[in-house]
Amino acid sequence: MILQATRSGVERLAAEVARRRTFAIISHPDAGKTTLTEKLLLYGGAVEMAGAVRAGKNQRHAASDWMTMEQERGISITASALEIEYAGFRINLLDTPGHRDFSEDTYRTLMVADSAVMVLDSGKGIEAQTEKLFHVCRMRQIPIMTFINKLDHPGRDPLELLDEIERKLKIATAPMNWPIGAGPEFQGVYDIGRRQVLHFQRTEHGRRRAPSTVRGVNDPALTGLLGESACKHLREQIELVSEAGTRFDQSRFLRAELTPVFFGSALNNFGVEPFLEALLDVAPAPGILGKDSIDPNDETFTGIVFKIQANMDLRHRDRMAFLRILSGRFHKDMVVSHPRLRRDVRLARAYRIFAREREPIEEAFPGDIIGIINPGMFAIGDTVSTGEPIELGEIPRFLPERFALLRNRDISRYKQFNRGLLQLEEEGAIQLLQAERAQRREPILAAVGELQFDVVLARLREEYGVRASVEPLPFTCARWIEGEPEAGSITLRGGVLLCRDREGKAVVLFSSPWDIEYFQKVNSDIVLARADSAWIGNN
Repeated sequence: MILQATRSGVERLAAEVARRRTFAIISHPDAGKTTLTEKLLLYGGAVEMAGAVRAGKNQRHAASDWMTMEQERGISITASALEIEYAGFRINLLDTPGHRDFSEDTYRTLMVADSAVMVLDSGKGIEAQTEKLFHVCRMRQIPIMTFINKLDHPGRDPLELLDEIERKLKIATAPMNWPIGAGPEFQGVYDIGRRQVLHFQRTEHGRRRAPSTVRGVNDPALTGLLGESACKHLREQIELVSEAGTRFDQSRFLRAELTPVFFGSALNNFGVEPFLEALLDVAPAPGILGKDSIDPNDETFTGIVFKIQANMDLRHRDRMAFLRILSGRFHKDMVVSHPRLRRDVRLARAYRIFAREREPIEEAFPGDIIGIINPGMFAIGDTVSTGEPIELGEIPRFLPERFALLRNRDISRYKQFNRGLLQLEEEGAIQLLQAERAQRREPILAAVGELQFDVVLARLREEYGVRASVEPLPFTCARWIEGEPEAGSITLRGGVLLCRDREGKAVVLFSSPWDIEYFQKVNSDIVLARADSAWIGNN
């Protein structure tokens, strides 16, 4: 009986792993990433109308953008986890910020994705942030699907876009569908694999699913549906792509050597449903991850914390640790080892996450993203397991490039001010430094981009009731000192500032690369941490 029960558990684990798809969406700002996310939720049944969570009130902003600042500015600031049940699959969609100032959150999220969807603007093609994020996916050999968006706007020739992807990103392209018309004349797509024309009808503001009519390319009724000119052009394009285009190869896709390309308009829902169905067909289920080759079908439970978020639920004012399950089955109240703390912890309160919404769960499986209430116990990069300690490689931590003094404008709220800074730093978007010889003990904010300063001020005000201001500092880079320098052993000059981070480690701020060179010349016995990669490890 025990053997039979174990076999049943193994079979169920394998079945649950096989039906999961965990992917991130990447793009340059304004390419339509958030809109595509919303429409995938619409077709997946997670929302009744685009922009409105099923269980919530009607909203005019995206379900994945839950922060006030996100809604006001129309940008994604923080990565969101969204879960969908569709056609027997469990889809874990990781929506990531597109703006470069929030790249760190995006990079960390990509560390726990099994595949990625790259969204391109048909008029702009490959843009800077897209290219940067693509190379992060390539470093991890993450399979990438491409959705070329905004075909309802004037754009570039589809063949030209495919050529640019291959030239700039050094990856083969395999068109999976082909657009019918462009700009105002965009009517639908031709499904290359199924040899079907999908003719779409517009809905009011694209809020509901777009009705579609299916026809064969040689159907006599097609001319009346599309128009004689559009029908003739489509047949010519199909013939050209069939002869010259690269055929989709699943093995090359999984090796990140080829990207399947889809055309559509997320705003009007054109091509979204076929894209979702194709994603379920070709995107990989959770696979083996990490330096220790963690197999998702291993019954030993393992998970990694890749994100911390405070105050997602303003009613509770708690902190949530986002945990990606890597192997085994999670169940409520399970006890796991916590290597960093060198003790066991009980995972008592766990939740399924939908943007800021949460729902208590009893169990979860590899590929799932769950939220664990975090009373300061978890940090980004922590791993937990019911087996031996595991090693997954470094979680990205960027070298900051922008610095500012932070001043509390309300002396009576220093307790809230300090708690807010502690929790915001815990999320990993900013780092707090303290000048070594400063007369006033004002914290220095260090971040990748200036927008992070706006986020800190807004969140201190809204979530902690604290009014604060920032004063930009002239430094452009930071280098940590390896080891602890002897007191008085460092020679400093103008354009350089010696600080300490929250853990007390020495870090030097520089105004220019020349200042770094001069510092190393006059402090030859001081070793600065290397900065020859996109990020540094946890400090």
